[in-house]
Amino acid sequence: MADGPNSTGKPRGNLPPLDLHVPEPKFRPGDEVDYSHIPIPEAGKQPRPDENCEAAETWPLCTDLVRVLDGEHRATGPWDPRLDPDTLRRMLRTMAMTRAFDDRLHRAQRQGKTSFYMKCLGEEAVSIASAFALADDDMVFPSYRQQGILIARGYPLSEMCNQIYSNRADKLKGRQLPIMYSSREHSFFTISGNLATQYPQAVGWAMASAIKGDTRIATSFLGEGSSAEGDFHSALTFAAVYNAPVVFNIVNNQWAISSFSGFAGAERTTFAARAIGYGIAGLRVDGNDALAVFAAMQWAANRARSNQGPTLIEHFTYRADAHSTSDDPSAYRSAQEREEWPLGDPVNRLKCHLIALGEWSEEQQADMDREVAEEVKAAAKEAEKNGILGHGLHHPFHTMFEDVFEDLPWHLEEQADQAIRERRTKFPDWKQ
Repeated sequence: MADGPNSTGKPRGNLPPLDLHVPEPKFRPGDEVDYSHIPIPEAGKQPRPDENCEAAETWPLCTDLVRVLDGEHRATGPWDPRLDPDTLRRMLRTMAMTRAFDDRLHRAQRQGKTSFYMKCLGEEAVSIASAFALADDDMVFPSYRQQGILIARGYPLSEMCNQIYSNRADKLKGRQLPIMYSSREHSFFTISGNLATQYPQAVGWAMASAIKGDTRIATSFLGEGSSAEGDFHSALTFAAVYNAPVVFNIVNNQWAISSFSGFAGAERTTFAARAIGYGIAGLRVDGNDALAVFAAMQWAANRARSNQGPTLIEHFTYRADAHSTSDDPSAYRSAQEREEWPLGDPVNRLKCHLIALGEWSEEQQADMDREVAEEVKAAAKEAEKNGILGHGLHHPFHTMFEDVFEDLPWHLEEQADQAIRERRTKFPDWKQ
């Protein structure tokens, strides 16, 4: 019998002991940051395959990085979507609006007006440029950092605030964690706190659209950490087998709540490279370049719409703020990472591109930033009239038992009556 470990687990013969590899980030709090290990290819040098090409033709792009904006803020190369200045300005305004909304509602959480909030600082181009590239009725299965898609599709800011405050005007009746929006009218599926569930849901919706002979496609987003979930792989298997008209997006922002991307597999290869194993099209894109994101999503959406099947897009970006209001990133990453990130800030890059075109100025940007901040402020104040956390302005207590059964069963009706009686006993001044 060959040499091997005995029953005590000790190695035999000349075999070296096994060693478990535990991923470790390059920088920890207090460390100097040097991103020279990240290859950043020259903008405009990546080939753009035909949208109807064989999936294998895209696979070199899974380890490359599709980029459009160069160091002089000019759009260059075959991926340049050639958007007109008015579209670029609308995109920039939506990105600025989303950033202003994040700032306002983050402060509201710190003021005790809501229990929880998540910003998308540094990732605005991923959701907003994608929204501009999709048809308005394409179904989006988002993660919890795609608020920019709702804003781009015209969802009222005050309604978003109502949901965050879980007040009496919250259309979800306080049943969802703040920021987990839902809007059928805006083709925006309910956000779930359970990681990666939206991926197989998107595939199922896309398959149904194909079965019905519809023209709408589905797209879904998750963070790179969530790509380690089993649902990710189940979704890609079904999409590949049935050629589902769906676009998968992995938002690689380098960090999950406290663990870096290596724990999801980033040390071995890119996340876009997973497309190769499933035999589907894949792209890796500069997630802080709004034009590159738009071009990649438009390419993938057109491909899905022409029955060429799914595409996996990795958006290479950086989470510039905390994972959520429950997180302190200073405990696990260097404070210099944000400033040293080699792909810059998405809002600033688009602004500089418009300035380079002669279609914008710093003064116009400052005016717009003030305008969107005032618009967000007005929406938040309007929502606060309907109540904030802990102020008693909420949906009637009985609604927590509703909307599951068409007719409420007798035992739940009894529980509802008991709960209401007990609350009135404890809070005699309660009106509902």
